[in-house]
Amino acid sequence: MSEKNREGKRAARDRLAEERERQKSRDKQRRVLIVSAAVVGVLALAAVAGLVAANSGDDKETSGPLSAPKGASGEDQLAIPVGKESAKSTLTIWEDFRCPACKQFEDTYRKTIHELTDKGQLKVEYHLATIIDGNMGGSGSLRAANAAACAQDAGKFTPYHDVLFTNQPPETDDAFSKNSKLIELAGGVDGLVTDTFKKCVDDGKHDSWADKSNKAFQEAGLQGTPSVLLDGKNIFGDQKNPLTPAKLKAKVEEANKG
Repeated sequence: MSEKNREGKRAARDRLAEERERQKSRDKQRRVLIVSAAVVGVLALAAVAGLVAANSGDDKETSGPLSAPKGASGEDQLAIPVGKESAKSTLTIWEDFRCPACKQFEDTYRKTIHELTDKGQLKVEYHLATIIDGNMGGSGSLRAANAAACAQDAGKFTPYHDVLFTNQPPETDDAFSKNSKLIELAGGVDGLVTDTFKKCVDDGKHDSWADKSNKAFQEAGLQGTPSVLLDGKNIFGDQKNPLTPAKLKAKVEEANKG
C-alpha cells in the first residue's frame, strides 16, 4: 500500500473519530436539555399548585354556623347599631381593626360621633371588614372583628371598639391574631373580661358572621376602609372637600332638619 493511501485511511479514521466525538457531545447536550426541561416542568407545576393553593386560601370561607352578635341589625344582621333608634340620621361606617386609615378616622372623629350619639342626634351602624388580612396576610382583622362581636354580646361594643383602635398595632404586625392579646386589651373595659367573653373569643363564635360581613363589603363596591355614609351618601374621602369634625356635625344637624 502506498504511503499516500495509508495517509488517506488515517485521515478518514481521524474524521470518523472526530465525528463520533461531536455526536457524543450533541447527545450529551440533548440529555442535559431534556433533564432541564423536565426540571422546569416540575417547578412550573409546583408554582401553579402553589398559586392555586394561595388563591384557595384567599377565598377560604370560615367554617362553623353563622352566629350574629346580640342586637345586630340590618340586612343579614351584619350591622352593629350604636345610639338611639329614634335618631333621625344614620351614619354607616365600614372599618377594619387593622386598617391604619380607620384608626386615623377614629382618632379624629370619635369624640364628635360620641357627642352626637349621646345627644340622640345620630345613630351609627358599624360594619366590620377583614381586608387587611387578605392584603397583608394573617388573621388579626378577623380575630378582632370576632372579639368586637363578643363585646357586643356583652353590651360593651363601643368602649371595646375604641380600645382596639387606640391600641392598634402597625399594619404589618398581626398582633390582633392572638386571642390572648385581644382578651388582654378587653381588660381596659370595665366588666368585659368574663368567662363567657373569653370563651366567645377563643371559640371564634362570630367568625362566620365576620366573614359574611367582609363579603358584603366586597359586594357593596366600596373603595376601601373606612367608608363613611350619612343617610346612604358617602361623605368621606373627597380630597377637594375633606370632612372635618365640624363639617360632620353640621351635616348631621342639616339632615335632622329635613
